[in-house]
Amino acid sequence: MPFTEILALCMIGAFFILLLGGVPVAACLGITGLVFGYAGFGPFLFSLLPARVFGVITNYTLLALPLFIFMGIMLEKSRIAEELLDVIGLAMGGLRGGMALAIILVGVLMGAASGVVGATVVTVGLIALGPIIRRGYDTGVACGVICASGTLGQIIPPSLVLILLADILGESVGTLFAAALFPGLLLAGLFVAYVLILGVLRPEAVPAIPREERAQYTGRQLAGKLLKVVFPPIALIVLVLGSIIGGVAAPTEAASMGAFGSILLAALSGRLNYAILRDTVRAAFVTSAMVFLILIFAQPFGLAFRGLGGEKLVQDAFSIVPGGLNGQIFFLMLLLFVLGFFLEWIEISYIALPLFLPIFHNAGVDMAWIAILVAVNLQTSFLTPPFGWALFFLKGVAPPSVSTAAIYKGVIPFIGLQLIGLLMVFFFPGLAVWLPNAIGW
Repeated sequence: MPFTEILALCMIGAFFILLLGGVPVAACLGITGLVFGYAGFGPFLFSLLPARVFGVITNYTLLALPLFIFMGIMLEKSRIAEELLDVIGLAMGGLRGGMALAIILVGVLMGAASGVVGATVVTVGLIALGPIIRRGYDTGVACGVICASGTLGQIIPPSLVLILLADILGESVGTLFAAALFPGLLLAGLFVAYVLILGVLRPEAVPAIPREERAQYTGRQLAGKLLKVVFPPIALIVLVLGSIIGGVAAPTEAASMGAFGSILLAALSGRLNYAILRDTVRAAFVTSAMVFLILIFAQPFGLAFRGLGGEKLVQDAFSIVPGGLNGQIFFLMLLLFVLGFFLEWIEISYIALPLFLPIFHNAGVDMAWIAILVAVNLQTSFLTPPFGWALFFLKGVAPPSVSTAAIYKGVIPFIGLQLIGLLMVFFFPGLAVWLPNAIGW
């Protein structure tokens, strides 16, 4: 094996050692990329690096990231999700599992309105976990529904994952948004079906809201409240997604409309003030800075790995995978799923994924389909112990009586449902590629 390929393997090993040692992700990427790149190329590496970094910071599409992050945080801090959950919960409370169904629908709406997983899990956890447990819900089921519904923001547009995958795969953001729409709704449908089946098989685990509690509103009052609370977020979603998928606006332009729309919704609800605006801007800056720092430091890592012959190593490894192209895709999905137990989605996206893309590019695979397979797979990384971030988010806001074991146990059925959704997209690619093809993307 050539010396440069040995360096490439050592670079991957060093990255994981630093990461497990608690070094921040961006620092791990920068340190290993620069050290091993210098060992392999000498000062020549630094003459190539500025153009790569400049390409990241001047990427117009990536400007959508801080704007969508701002939109999601504003909707969370203005308590719009709280109103949605209250009204939809009362409307569906007569069904067994009605509150769980309301949580799933709020997850869909908040995911489509913001694309920020942490905000949805924390908000719904604060609002709903204690009350539905007091109503007699099984603790594991309640935790699982909240965590899984919060992760729908990973796949339902405008997902931050999809924006970054568009940059990595060289696809347009609009194409991936269109491709993700049906798979995202499919996952939500699987969650709904599971809750309904649970209501039949284990009604004591998902009881209906008592009639006297639902009687506080007449049918007409509830319908009016539904219209008042649910219509504005849906209008914002249609405005943002429709303008992107329909080709009316670029993702960055649509994101700016979404950010302004979230301010307008907060103002109309009477909750917009200086403190909320200040905290939202600050949180959006911090989150955006973290993402862009990782993007910048991923450049020397990727540059060094490719230059040291890492891509050839990956291609040689894939050539021995049985089953041809389908076997290689399945192997990639298995690898990403396992990495999701230990790494965050952004690390997987910018470290593991680019290593395999040339193989699929050369094979002529529809990259929009690959992107949606990857996005659905990465969604499970938020739920898989021990480092699933949705689990940490929920534990941070859960009542003391809710144990970590109960949260871990509760998400297992939903991990299974997400894998079923992944298999459906794998065996039926039309779920992902039909809409982009139909609208000419």
